[in-house]
Amino acid sequence: MSADLLTIGAIALAMMLAGGVGFLAIMNLAVGRDEVSERLGAYALVPDMALQRDSDRRRSRLIRLRLRLNTMLSMLSSEELSLKLASANWQITESEYIVLRIAGVIVGGVIGALLFRSIYSGVGFALLAYLVPAVLLQRSIHNRRLKFERQLVDVLVLVKGAVRSGYSFLQALDVVIQEMQAPACDEFRRVRREVGLGLPLSQALNNMHARMQNDDLYLVVTAVNINTQVGGNLSTMLEAVTTTIRERIRLFSEIRALTSMQRYSGYLLTVLPFIVAAVLFIINPSYISRLFEPGPFICIPIGALVLVLIGNILIRVMSKIEV
Repeated sequence: MSADLLTIGAIALAMMLAGGVGFLAIMNLAVGRDEVSERLGAYALVPDMALQRDSDRRRSRLIRLRLRLNTMLSMLSSEELSLKLASANWQITESEYIVLRIAGVIVGGVIGALLFRSIYSGVGFALLAYLVPAVLLQRSIHNRRLKFERQLVDVLVLVKGAVRSGYSFLQALDVVIQEMQAPACDEFRRVRREVGLGLPLSQALNNMHARMQNDDLYLVVTAVNINTQVGGNLSTMLEAVTTTIRERIRLFSEIRALTSMQRYSGYLLTVLPFIVAAVLFIINPSYISRLFEPGPFICIPIGALVLVLIGNILIRVMSKIEV
């Protein structure tokens, strides 16, 4: 009897162990399948060919539509606008920029007329929509040129070190493209691409100077062009140009420090009338509001505004620094 009980207990224990092992194996298999599917989805996912074909077809349609639009409106483009778009690094063509401005004028005019129920409001909104892209483009150009100017000394240090280590000038530009950030890497990548397409190096550098409009860059371009035509030690020439640019930056900083009082005095004199007018509106609004009533007194604030603007422009012109 005891032997039978031992046999039954052993069989039951074996069955329990087998069931536990099987349950663990099933769980591990399920988890393993999830991990494998996740890894396959992350690294070896094959996209649906139909979806990829549809996206490629839509993309090709947009490309064809864009090409037709640029071909139809090619007479509206100009070299000046193309240079501005390239300087701002806006990835649109001249025709697309003009279409966006025209669409903005139409939408702004309709919104202004519907909101305020006046044709004058529509004209004002249309004019604002027409001016905003030009202002944004000019601001983008200014910011990009300023960033490039701050990176120029570091670019020259990289080029000089690469040339001294045995690289050619074009190979040194590859180092700049890899190590520097935008906009310097973008501009020198464009120079490298233009040279690769067959444009002379001097012309590619002159195109970059036309986009950036920087006096220090003009020194660099002139030095490289002279070295290309005449020959000589390029690293020594770059060393002299780098020293000259650093001295120009130091002198420019000293002059800005010396003229800071005049510049901020101009800012204060420009803002001060508006501050005084705001204080008078708070203290005695009935007194100051008479200047803005219809009649001959309205000429006083208008004339004051015009004179303040003229004074600010004159102060900015007088305190402008050209090194």
